[in-house]
Amino acid sequence: MTHASSSDPAPLTVIDPGITFARRGTGDLLLDLYRPASADHPVPIVLWVHGGGWYTGDRTQAPDLTDRVRATGCAFASIDYRLSGQASFPAPLHDVRAAIRFLRAHAGEYGIDPRAVAVWGGSAGGHLAALAGLTGHLGALPDEQDTDGDPSVRAVVASYAPVDLAAVAAEASAGRPDADAASSPEGRLLGGAPSEVPAAARYACPLTWVHADAPPFQLSHGTSDALVRHTQSELLHDALAAAGASSELYLLDGFGHGFLNRAGGLDGQAAAVMDDGRLEREGAAEAVRRRAPGPDSAVGTAPAPAHARTGAHTDTHADADGERTRFGFATVDDFLRRRLTDPGRDTPEFGR
Repeated sequence: MTHASSSDPAPLTVIDPGITFARRGTGDLLLDLYRPASADHPVPIVLWVHGGGWYTGDRTQAPDLTDRVRATGCAFASIDYRLSGQASFPAPLHDVRAAIRFLRAHAGEYGIDPRAVAVWGGSAGGHLAALAGLTGHLGALPDEQDTDGDPSVRAVVASYAPVDLAAVAAEASAGRPDADAASSPEGRLLGGAPSEVPAAARYACPLTWVHADAPPFQLSHGTSDALVRHTQSELLHDALAAAGASSELYLLDGFGHGFLNRAGGLDGQAAAVMDDGRLEREGAAEAVRRRAPGPDSAVGTAPAPAHARTGAHTDTHADADGERTRFGFATVDDFLRRRLTDPGRDTPEFGR
């Protein structure tokens, strides 16, 4: 059944909230699909992957996806995946890939352009989004149940994502001799302390999977993040740049964890260490941007989005470690439009 919003100036259609995209022994996995009501042609699709330390949260924990639909013209799907209390890694990665395959397989039914798929996530969801993007060229992963169809994506957006899980767990336990790494979010995901299950930790580390033909990445991270240090996003950006892939990294001045969340989301953590609702409330953050253009230099060197050229800064300007600019939801929108909706970007890089 299709539900349409009538209160918005630009009506939005929500197609069957609660679509089953995969069946598991722990229960069906569901997604909510949002699509422009006025679209008369197939539209790109962006999968949102929620955070929560891999142990909590569900598809309702998301930014305002109706706003993102209106801003980009893309469809958005917010998905569930198996949490660490249900199954250990790589189960959640398999689930994200299954959702990509499902939406591409049902593109005609839902009015989706199967050539234009992206994935976006925050925190644990950003980690899974990065892994999904970096493994999309592989038709099957070990023990993967769903292997029919194409799991690749054209673009990845990952915010405040843990990358080196062993390092994140070690940093969290530093100065706490009684800390049990096996019970940390990373340990629960991997089925043991990262230092004690090195093979699983390597498998779950996006750095392991970086390659030159990776889809373009947009990374964002607050410089005051107390849960996942911004150096984690720097690691991934630097690895992508070294491989010759395209990446843009935004470091948000003084922002903490969870800034994409709606107010009160809490992302499975205490309010004292979360910045839930802040980006939506403030509109944009002062930031430093670093860019690695990758093989598609025309896209990688595109000018800053309009919102970054107005307000406190009339334009970006060089900094010792990048360019001073501003970051907001409009920055994500601009990246997705450039990578998914510009007909001039339908190149072999994205044609997998």
